Amino acid sequence: MNGPVLRARVGDLLIVESITRGRAGRTGLVVALYHTDGSPPYLVRWLGEGCETPCYYPGPDARVERRWERLPESP
Repeated sequence: MNGPVLRARVGDLLIVESITRGRAGRTGLVVALYHTDGSPPYLVRWLGEGCETPCYYPGPDARVERRWERLPESP
């Protein structure tokens, strides 16, 4: 049985939790989509690493944080 498929938009953050104790996870910016429905793979620019993964398929340890969820509240 397969789990839910992630859906992302350009500008969303891709958070990959570490499954190894003592090892940090990764955070990437979704730079481009290959499918109009937002399904993987994605072009991801990894923050703080200075590199990109051109065809990233997220695993079960990944989640998407939407851009609008990160915006501060309006006054």
